[in-house]
Amino acid sequence: MMNALWVAKTGLNAQDHGLSVISNNLANVATTGFKKDRAVFEDLVYQIQRQPGALSSQDSRLPSGLQVGTGVKVAGTQKIFTTGGLQETSQPLDLAINGRGFFQISMPDGSISYTRDGTFHMDAEGQIVNASGFLLEPAITIPDQTNTMTISRDGIVSTTLFGETEPTEIGQIDVVDFINPAGLQAVGGNLFLETASSGAPQVGVASEDGYGSMEQGFLENSNVNVVEEMVQMITVQRAYEMNSKVVSSADQMLQYLAQNT
Repeated sequence: MMNALWVAKTGLNAQDHGLSVISNNLANVATTGFKKDRAVFEDLVYQIQRQPGALSSQDSRLPSGLQVGTGVKVAGTQKIFTTGGLQETSQPLDLAINGRGFFQISMPDGSISYTRDGTFHMDAEGQIVNASGFLLEPAITIPDQTNTMTISRDGIVSTTLFGETEPTEIGQIDVVDFINPAGLQAVGGNLFLETASSGAPQVGVASEDGYGSMEQGFLENSNVNVVEEMVQMITVQRAYEMNSKVVSSADQMLQYLAQNT
C-alpha cells in the first residue's frame, strides 16, 4: 500500500507536467510560427523480486518472473516541426517558409538564432529586423525612395525606386535547416538555438535541395490543433483522476489496518 502511494505520486507529477505542456500549446495557438510540444513519458526502474528465466527447479525456468514497477517519469518534451497553415497578409515584409527551413536572426551578442516567424519590419536605417529589433541575417537594407519591394520564392530581394521601372536586386535571404530540428533549444521570442543534438545549421537556397519556398505576404500559423489538444487534455485529466483514486484507495486500506490492529 505504501508502494502504491509513491507510484501514484509519480503518476500525478507526470500528468501535471503533461497538462503544463498542453496549456502552453493552447496558449500559443495564435503565435506566428509556433511549434507545438508533446510530453514523452517512460516507466521508472523495476524491483526484480524473481528474475525472469531463473531456475525454478533443476530442469525448469521461470517464464516471466516477478517485476514490480515504481512509477513513471517525464523523459522529455519534443517539438513537432510540422508546417502550420499559411495566412495571407499582403504585407511586403511578411514572409513564410512553405516547407523545411528557418530564418537566421543576428542577436545583440553576435550569435545566430533561428526562427519560423517571418513577421519582419524595417528599422530607422532601412534594415530588415524582427519584432524585437534583431537583424535578419544576412543583413538587408532597403534603399530610400523605394517604391516596391519583391521577394522571390528563392529569397532574392529586389526593389524598384520611385521614377524607375527596372527592379534592382539588393540581396538574398538564406534559409537554414538542421538534421534534427527537434534538438533545437527554444529560448522564447519565437527563437531557437543550435545544440549538439540539432546538428550544425545547413545553409541553403529556398525552393532548392529540399528547402521550403519563401512566400511573400504570408505568415505561418501555429501548428497547434485545438481539437487534438482538448482530447489530450481530457486524457490527462482522467489519468490524473485515476492516480488520485489510487492514493485515496491506498489511504482507505491503511486506515482500515490502523483501525483493526
